[in-house]
Amino acid sequence: MRVVIIGAVAAGMSAAAKLKRMKPDYEVVVYEKTDVVSFGACGLPYFVGGFFDDANNMIARSPEKFRESGIDLNIFKEVTAVDTDNKKLKVLDVKTGETFEDSYDKLMIATGASSIIPPIKNVNLENVSTLKTMEDGIKVKEILNKEDVKNVVIIGAGFIGLEAVEAAKKLGKNVTVIQAADRVLNAVFDKEITDVLEDEIKSHGVNLRLEELASEFIGETKVEKVITNKGGIDADLVIIATGVRPNTTFLKDTKIEMLGNGAIIVDEYGKTSVEDVYSAGDCATIKNIVTNEDMFVPLATGANKLGRIVGENLAGANNAFQGSLASSCIKVMNMEAASTGLTEEKAKSLGLNYKAKFISDFNQTNYYPGRDKIYVKLVYNADTKVILGGQVAGFKDSVQRANVLAAAIFGKMTTNQLGMLDLCYAPPFARTWDVLNVAGNVSK
Repeated sequence: MRVVIIGAVAAGMSAAAKLKRMKPDYEVVVYEKTDVVSFGACGLPYFVGGFFDDANNMIARSPEKFRESGIDLNIFKEVTAVDTDNKKLKVLDVKTGETFEDSYDKLMIATGASSIIPPIKNVNLENVSTLKTMEDGIKVKEILNKEDVKNVVIIGAGFIGLEAVEAAKKLGKNVTVIQAADRVLNAVFDKEITDVLEDEIKSHGVNLRLEELASEFIGETKVEKVITNKGGIDADLVIIATGVRPNTTFLKDTKIEMLGNGAIIVDEYGKTSVEDVYSAGDCATIKNIVTNEDMFVPLATGANKLGRIVGENLAGANNAFQGSLASSCIKVMNMEAASTGLTEEKAKSLGLNYKAKFISDFNQTNYYPGRDKIYVKLVYNADTKVILGGQVAGFKDSVQRANVLAAAIFGKMTTNQLGMLDLCYAPPFARTWDVLNVAGNVSK
């Protein structure tokens, strides 16, 4: 059995490693267009900010280690076309420019996603970069550490954009954030939570400019100014963080079904619409546990888990992935926030009969040092009170409380059950009625 995997980052190598352990006799071939494999891009903002300096910390496993396990890993090899009728691949050697043909019995597509570059004039000026690849990280880190680089403009207020804010502020830079929408993190959190996070961002001297669009970069060779629909902003470095798009254009002539943005639609087994072709990771959809819809959620957690399932199924198993809640978290300056399940905006767009409750409380007792405000929002079925989604923000232990909500949603718990859930208590960690208990009890 010859199995070819296209892409060697999270999902691809998770599948390859699992497949080779289960079927040592299978021929497992991996094609990767760069020389960076098993790479955790989530660490990039912290790498460029100097929270750690060894880029190899973001590499889970080296190419040599994969090859030692029997995986035929080929770097600098880009698959440019797939013929699913005849099970053929066209492969480009990135170094030499030569092409060759290969074949497969089963195929996995794990090509990930690339940064979206907005239509901004002079976007190719020096000191303008995305923050998606290892190459990006090394480049931005070098620029940020220059003393004459004082003004940093970040375009996009999603996860990477806001994590880059902390990195730039840690290095003493003047930071401006430009966001086209009227809120930060608007796809992940509801307004009550983003209001809190925006206040935290502004409290650190960050110039947060919402409902603003960049149209042009000014400079001779290096960027010097960003022009927007509301004026100009001095810039020595621009980081573009306006989202990602699946790397699937090379599949345009196949019968593989995709979403409008190019994400490959897969079922709970990781199968595509074409026989013997699987997919996972940032180039594919993932099943929503609450709604069962195919959603595009480019997160490392889902990529690794569905990738592992695909590896098992390539080995002959028939294992279903239980789905995703799109659980995600972020540190915003001194605050942390997390979201799981459905937001209120999502529940409303689906036409669900829901209710929502937002509360503020404290993370622990007042007599132990470290007490701070904590905010919780629950979204739940109006009739059954089953929890559909939850968001938490605060200065300490917020993310771990969101993990409790993820388990509660997966277990189809009600707000009443959450209100009486036996959570740990000690003065340094909580109050006798934890904030989640309180949220559950007021969500009638």
